[in-house]
Amino acid sequence: MKQIRQRQRIIILSLLSLSVVAPLIFLGRREFLQDLYRATYNTDSLKLNVVEQGGAEEFKEQNLVGYKEKDVVSTIGYDSKRNNDAEESRIAALEKNVSGFRHDERQDEDARKKDSSSTDEDINVHDVPYRMSKENIKVTNRPSGRKEDRRHILNPPSQEVKNQKLQEIKDQILMAKVYLKFAPSSSNSHLKELELQMREMERKVEGVTRDLDLSRSVLQAMRHMEASLSIVSRSFSDCSMVSKLQAMKRKTEEQVRFQRSQATYLLHLAVRTAQKNFHCLSMRLTTEYFSLRPEERELPNENKIHLPDLYHYAVFSDNVLACAVVVNSTVSTAKEPEKLVFHIVTDSLNLPAISMWFFLNPPGKATVHVQSTENFEWLSKYNTFGINNNSDPRYTSELIYLLFYLPDIFPALNKIVIFDHDVVVQQDLSGLWNTDMKGNVIGAVGTCQEGKTPFHRIDAFVNFSDPLIGESFDANSCTWAFGMNLFDLQQWRRHNLTAVYHKYSQMGSEKPLWNLNNARLPLGWLTFYNKTEVLDRRWHILGLGHNSGVDRNEIEQAAVIHYDGIRKPWLDIAMGRYKSYWTKYLNFDHPFLQQCNLQA
Repeated sequence: MKQIRQRQRIIILSLLSLSVVAPLIFLGRREFLQDLYRATYNTDSLKLNVVEQGGAEEFKEQNLVGYKEKDVVSTIGYDSKRNNDAEESRIAALEKNVSGFRHDERQDEDARKKDSSSTDEDINVHDVPYRMSKENIKVTNRPSGRKEDRRHILNPPSQEVKNQKLQEIKDQILMAKVYLKFAPSSSNSHLKELELQMREMERKVEGVTRDLDLSRSVLQAMRHMEASLSIVSRSFSDCSMVSKLQAMKRKTEEQVRFQRSQATYLLHLAVRTAQKNFHCLSMRLTTEYFSLRPEERELPNENKIHLPDLYHYAVFSDNVLACAVVVNSTVSTAKEPEKLVFHIVTDSLNLPAISMWFFLNPPGKATVHVQSTENFEWLSKYNTFGINNNSDPRYTSELIYLLFYLPDIFPALNKIVIFDHDVVVQQDLSGLWNTDMKGNVIGAVGTCQEGKTPFHRIDAFVNFSDPLIGESFDANSCTWAFGMNLFDLQQWRRHNLTAVYHKYSQMGSEKPLWNLNNARLPLGWLTFYNKTEVLDRRWHILGLGHNSGVDRNEIEQAAVIHYDGIRKPWLDIAMGRYKSYWTKYLNFDHPFLQQCNLQA
């Protein structure tokens, strides 16, 4: 009897041994490990779906939700080689853990890179459960052709799922900091424990970027910290926590507003303050100018400045280098530079420096004429400059509003193109002069794109509550861009638009009709209302002084690019990605630029 029992035991033990060894013999060690990996991953999937909210008691009561069969996405739509490579790398990692074999650091790093690259091709199972078919899909797992039911093959987890534990730890740390800031004194003992746990957790997860790098001790500490958070949370009433968080929110918003206000002030200060090297250049040029004899202070070809058949361009500026770039870029792209005449209007303080620059750097066959506002004796009778009582010199300078006196400044001309001094010309502009104006006074690029919501409607800048404004203008009409404009001076004189400008300027001084910081824009849109010919957008691209997202292709194809905004290309705060379009038209090897430390 004993012998029979002994034989039964031997048979049972043999069968048990065979059940363990058989997979290794018949399926191969790697296939066995592969199945083990899948079983392990199924268990991990259940853990990752735990919803953790509240304290430790709540955590225990949560239901574990695993991936169901219909939520699993097969990898059949992806490149089989990459998926197999990913599977092989995971099996190799499992093999290393089972056998105890340790690879060197270089091999581990290669395996991690390989694993990371393969997850880019994976689909997050949480994202597409509604797209799954109810069919029992067969997929090829390995090149051998062996097929398995999809229930046995889970997609490798996406990076988002892999790092779920790490994100939960970061959320716990954040919550702990909130409790520590607002906790009542009665919970000191628990708070001290929570603070120690938080600092220890921060130390353990420092530099960790994925769940795979989390050790068991970190996961244990996570559970302990969760229990502490649950205990501390009971010390707070909902109302007290909400009120404290609202107070914290208000304080933060005040700090943000203060920082933004300070940043804006500093930016505008940088724009308004003359840089030392620019002041140096102006002084050097002025000194050289006054060293000339009076008869040497005249630029060549001044006989052309009144010929109406030539291409006349005007720039109102007190910036030497800005004027130089406008002239250089226009001349370098012109097919007939001998027909170009540039009228640079500045104040008496900067006239010597700008004149001297063009004495030293003549623009080839083109003509440059520099004059001061002091030459316009008729200007004083209008007395409209500074009428808006603005203290910012950028908006009260006579140069800003000279645009509205073009027929008086250039009485012999029929047409003229006006440039702002922050533009760069990239193409020949002779075609612009052939534009059919259709009886309109000004040619300009509109600021509303076809098929898109207008982003520069006139009602955004003009107060339509005034009855006269509301009756005379359409609030939904689009505005147009300053910076590069073609003017028909004959039509201007016919409509007497300078008088119209004076009318609206006087209204704006009596009522708050627009932002006084830049009255030129609304005054221009009202003065030339229904007298504007809209040009193709390729003639003039805006935004390079404030918008970092201007399309590079549009910039390359534009005839004129405009650095509108406060981040001018000659300032340190300029946008680096656009600056080269401006600096390439200056020779920074010039002795004066070198001596004044002006660099590209």
